[in-house]
Amino acid sequence: MSASSPARSAGRSGTKMALLAFCMLIFSVDYNIVYVALPEIGREVGFSAQSLQWVVSAYSVGLGGALLIGGRAVDRLGARRILVLALGLYGVASMAGGLAGSPGLLIAARVVQGLGGALLFPATLSLINTSFTEDAERNKAYAWWGTAGASGAIIGSMVGGLLTNYLGWEWVFFVNVPLCLLAIAGLLSNFDADAVQGDSRGFDLPGALLATGASTLLVFGLISGPEAGWGSARTIIVLAAGLALGVGFFALESRTADPLAPSRLFGYRGLLTAILIIFVFQGAINTLHYLFFIQLQDVMGYSPLQAGLAFLPMSAVAMLGSNKLLPLVVKRWGLRTALFAGMIGVGTAMIVLAASMSTSHSFWPLLPAVLLWGLFAGMIYPAMFMAAGSDAAPDEQGVASALAQTSAQIGGAMGMAALIAVANSGLDLGEGAVNPVSDVVNGLQLSALVGGVAAIAGAFLAFRVKSQKAPAQQADAPAAAEVPDQTPAPQTVN
Repeated sequence: MSASSPARSAGRSGTKMALLAFCMLIFSVDYNIVYVALPEIGREVGFSAQSLQWVVSAYSVGLGGALLIGGRAVDRLGARRILVLALGLYGVASMAGGLAGSPGLLIAARVVQGLGGALLFPATLSLINTSFTEDAERNKAYAWWGTAGASGAIIGSMVGGLLTNYLGWEWVFFVNVPLCLLAIAGLLSNFDADAVQGDSRGFDLPGALLATGASTLLVFGLISGPEAGWGSARTIIVLAAGLALGVGFFALESRTADPLAPSRLFGYRGLLTAILIIFVFQGAINTLHYLFFIQLQDVMGYSPLQAGLAFLPMSAVAMLGSNKLLPLVVKRWGLRTALFAGMIGVGTAMIVLAASMSTSHSFWPLLPAVLLWGLFAGMIYPAMFMAAGSDAAPDEQGVASALAQTSAQIGGAMGMAALIAVANSGLDLGEGAVNPVSDVVNGLQLSALVGGVAAIAGAFLAFRVKSQKAPAQQADAPAAAEVPDQTPAPQTVN
């Protein structure tokens, strides 16, 4: 009986890892699956060319606006409970989205999906940090989680193209319903119920409202800025209001006895460094996706399905980056080196992409950049969130991951807006204007080059993370990386 216990325990740990990775896959696929279906959604639901972007942007607004309150809800109400709620919201909103017959209803459904994502993301990370007490197990869970996140964009593009082509745009939403039900069943069967909280602390509702309002307005303003104009009254007012609410939030938190985001969190070296690196990384990686799709479809003439299939090589090496390269680097050289190498690799991929873009219709010159992109993005994505949770206490894991992902949303919107402006700087953007393909390629190359240099510069932020090396007695441990315990006593920045 006792001999079988370790095997049974290992099997259950593997099941838990797989479930959390599956939840992350739902999150990542849902974020990306609608891209290929956009033209058909525009025609059949009645979106204009200008308003169609809100099928994507509405999700980002809901996600970015509610992440912080979602993280706090995880810490206070329990990660399993919130993850089940998140999947329920995904399922209901997906059904509503597939049935929507008007733009307003579809946008509302996407906002609710974003709210589900704001609960799901910190809940999965909290369960990883609290369910796996051994370093090797925890790092393996992060590797699976990172693989799912990195692969979701590719799977979403391919599955979205297939579903739209053969069943109709509605199925990019309907497909989530059985997936969410399956995940809920697995969570209830394999994770213990959340412990009842033993304190009577409040939820800091004023702070939650200010944080949600600030994040929502900032993300909304950054997303809608290119459409409305950066100098327009709407953009200026929305961004100014978001900044004002953000200032008000931090002022309130400094005076609140039980704040939503305790100020001590910003003294945690791992979390603060992760927030800064994620901000730079997300702007670069969002732009890399954009530039790659434009190159494939507008320059090379690929169909949406062909463009999705072109992501297959990146998917394969992203899995290699998360499951093989990350554990190896962390085990031998520490998390700091993994963060540094990952940012250098992503920046190099953008520079190689810039050098390989041309008016040619051949995919092969782009392949080296695609392989570098997948390998290093797959490695650094889980590493950043490992750093975010490395020195936060168990009851702060949810809000720590939410702060990191909020930085990703704002950094992604800001970075992409800036780099798309670089790409379009030499083009005639007037109504009806037709630009030579060579001018389009020149703009894409310049944007990729600037983004690559920014990512490489951001890599040096990694040196703020303390050097971490595996204990000598664990040097020969197989498979997963070994790092010090992820929840030591909080350490402030020197």
